[in-house]
Amino acid sequence: MSAANNKVSNSVPAAADMSTSNECSYSYEEYRETADWLLARTDIRPKVAIICGSGIGGLADLLDHKTMFPYEKIPRFPQSTVQGHKGQLVFGELNGKQCVCMQGRFHFYEGYNVATVTYPIRVFCLLGVETLIVTNAAGGLNPKFKVGDIMLIKDHINLPGFAGQNPLCGRNEDRFGVRFPCMSDAYDRDLAQLARKTAEELGCASFLQEGVYCMLAGPSYETIAECKALQMLGADAVGMSTVPEVVIARHCGVRVFGLSLITNKVVTDYDSKEKTNHEEVLETSRKRTDDLQKIVSHLVKNM
Repeated sequence: MSAANNKVSNSVPAAADMSTSNECSYSYEEYRETADWLLARTDIRPKVAIICGSGIGGLADLLDHKTMFPYEKIPRFPQSTVQGHKGQLVFGELNGKQCVCMQGRFHFYEGYNVATVTYPIRVFCLLGVETLIVTNAAGGLNPKFKVGDIMLIKDHINLPGFAGQNPLCGRNEDRFGVRFPCMSDAYDRDLAQLARKTAEELGCASFLQEGVYCMLAGPSYETIAECKALQMLGADAVGMSTVPEVVIARHCGVRVFGLSLITNKVVTDYDSKEKTNHEEVLETSRKRTDDLQKIVSHLVKNM
């Protein structure tokens, strides 16, 4: 295991400013510069990228032959500011496959604009990544879901996108993808089928669910009325991340597989005394993270 900061120049450009503008604020050359900076400092050429959600950063610990890059050392990378998000990029091998893991992602509620939230995805594309695995902690909207269930994401609802916060707004970069990319196949069905088979082999099928993930901007949790509205829209789980990264990945032609760890049940009863909190989310993540890591690890092995 090598620490990347031993190789880092002191002249690293500052991370992107926190801005609420949704216009793309990076050029192709800037993405290329970040990718080249990373490629010059590791021999790993990843085909798989994994984004670790809240409390699920242990996925990166499974990698062999690791090289780690703290976000603050990487040109133009933003910083993770949320508990449960470590804030480093980890290159290595997972079951013989070369991978890169994000231990910590970026969110709207941290003050980042949509271009900054999704910046790593286009960098991954330029690194040669062909498959993106996204994980997150989510609230269960489906009354059949239990805390600790793992949901295969079969589709998503992009509520910030309804309000114009789509990461593809602004000038299109044709070198990444087309102006109007299809999203009806956002989540790869072959990988989902392989994951179901993998879960059965690992004895995890009893708590594996499948459903639609809905993204809100956060950071406040949902009101009771909002939860009821999301259920009417057909959402099975709700969170504050993932969707912008998926949109950019599909724009780049990268296939996507997603898992949500159901860390809490949303409150839909006005007489309920229950309150959602981040500590509960992290505690559930700790309890179920081994099973989620097993599924991802074996999935990568069988890809």
